[in-house]
Amino acid sequence: MKSLQISSFEEYKDVYAYSVQNPEGFWGDVAEHFTWKKKWDQVLDWNFTEPQVAWFKGAQLNITENCLDRHLVDRGDDVAILWESNDPDEAFRKITYRELHREVCKFAHVLTQQGAKKGDRICLYMPMVPELTVAVLACARIGAIHSVVFGGFSAQSIADRIQDAACNLVVTADGTMRGNKEIFLKNIMDDALVHCPTVERVIVLERSNSPISMIKGRDVFYGEEMARMEGQGLTDFPAVAMEAEDPLFILYTSGSTGKPKGVVHTCAGYMVFAAYTFQNIFQYKRGQIYFCTADIGWITGHSYIVYGPLASGATNVMFEGIPTFPDAGRFWEIVDKFKVNILYTAPTAIRSLMAYGLDYVKNKDLSSLQVLGSVGEPINEEAWNWFNTHIGKGNCPIVDTWWQTETGGILISPLANITPTKPCFATLPLPGVQPMLVDEKGEEIVGNGVSGNLCIKFPWPGIIRTTYGDHERCRTTYFATYENLYFTSDGCLRDEDGYYRITGRVDDVMNISGHRIGTAEVENAINMHTGVIESAVVAFPHEIKGQGIYAYVILSDHSHQPDQIRKDISATVTRIIGAIARPDKIQFVTGLPKTRSGKIMRRILRKIAEGELSNLGDTSTLLDPNVVDQIKEERL
Repeated sequence: MKSLQISSFEEYKDVYAYSVQNPEGFWGDVAEHFTWKKKWDQVLDWNFTEPQVAWFKGAQLNITENCLDRHLVDRGDDVAILWESNDPDEAFRKITYRELHREVCKFAHVLTQQGAKKGDRICLYMPMVPELTVAVLACARIGAIHSVVFGGFSAQSIADRIQDAACNLVVTADGTMRGNKEIFLKNIMDDALVHCPTVERVIVLERSNSPISMIKGRDVFYGEEMARMEGQGLTDFPAVAMEAEDPLFILYTSGSTGKPKGVVHTCAGYMVFAAYTFQNIFQYKRGQIYFCTADIGWITGHSYIVYGPLASGATNVMFEGIPTFPDAGRFWEIVDKFKVNILYTAPTAIRSLMAYGLDYVKNKDLSSLQVLGSVGEPINEEAWNWFNTHIGKGNCPIVDTWWQTETGGILISPLANITPTKPCFATLPLPGVQPMLVDEKGEEIVGNGVSGNLCIKFPWPGIIRTTYGDHERCRTTYFATYENLYFTSDGCLRDEDGYYRITGRVDDVMNISGHRIGTAEVENAINMHTGVIESAVVAFPHEIKGQGIYAYVILSDHSHQPDQIRKDISATVTRIIGAIARPDKIQFVTGLPKTRSGKIMRRILRKIAEGELSNLGDTSTLLDPNVVDQIKEERL
């Protein structure tokens, strides 16, 4: 069978042309490389009006057979996971595909004995340890739908997600260390579960040995349950047959309204797309060491730590800690230690490490590196050049990848050592991906050297299927803005060579350290503070995070100490959402620029936050134009 991997730029152009002319033929050929319990009757059935998309209709499979079982014969002793602790003195762990398969099967038995079954929703709130990968795959093996919640979210954020999905089982840990800070995961989860009556069982991994409360009849220990399965010889578990369009996971993402939305991805199309993009973009070869620095709590971790690499038989470095602990050389130390060949990280991390200077880089052997990757937000030129010069030594292509939680995998990116790159350009679409630029009216902008709103005009296998429990929200968010198009909510430039450069969000969603946070979600949290009447938040340029959060807040009483109130507001946001959404600047104002219909003119607030005070556009439609002058004068 012909290799999935493209090997030259000429081949890319030929394959891309074929994929656009005959998408079903193209994706049908790609899907032949995977293990199916039953082949499909129809490759694709779709319309963007409903929206309704179904790939590989009639097929049956289990994604874990593709991530584990099919590798056992010739790759069983290959290393699947190289795990590095937050604590540099703790021994690293090495887990082969055979060992991972055994652990997943045992935990599948644990889940079923705790009452989990096909179709149940299971919430995972865990550290970056191999047991999280085991839990994700065990859910998929029994046909349960996993909902991973990032370990930095608050009890309120967890409760919102558990309630929305009506989860009946939770897997968490006693605690974890992130840098030198201890996170009490079980205690946070217990606070969340006060509001979650659907949860019947909690499985607790012993990681930090911090004191916790175990509720009789509800809570059990991970280690004890796994030992019990081992003792009973329950080390194999037949993978449950799943329909191609059965949900695989829900992953919550911020929207432009306050309530997080549960993006649903399904079994077959997602698998095919995650593996195909992984193998082609990174040009992965057996035996290479691949290190993605993301957290599994985000889509990057789902697609490019768990499913894409494991479905491709890759060796994956998994890191529990942060890039600056115990010092700013930690990433480079890991690259040196494991002889990493492919490093996939975020511009925020690169900018953060740039700020520490080159002392932490120069004594590390980075000669094993062959490919660098960037994810989460558009990378700025200074960071691109630093990454290229000081980490890649000018010898490593940088794959600047553009995609979203909703796309399931990378849509626009160079292919390593194949696509000629340009700093800050995501370059060209993957085969099977059909981008187009439109103006505000939805008219296509043709030709090169143009810019507009980025849409996709034809489905790809990893596309979002729905938002959990609210299909209308999926339709209005992604498919209603422009007829028969998926709207990305990103602005984009297409240069003279036809290369794509993402210019940022055009809606009310901010990109903070590569993570999307809705303005409404942060405003709702700020407004929970007793002293706040109203607030508006916007993004502003931040030299480390890319974008920071600038909050304009109206107080009920201005006589209090402003610094203390700022701290209190920050604490409120941290408690309700998590530290990732904490505002960087809080400006107290007496009013907000509103139209006569009551709409806040965020365009004006954004320009003021960015320091662009002289060109605010027409303010005559505002209810009180004088408010703008006061906000300008008191800008932080």
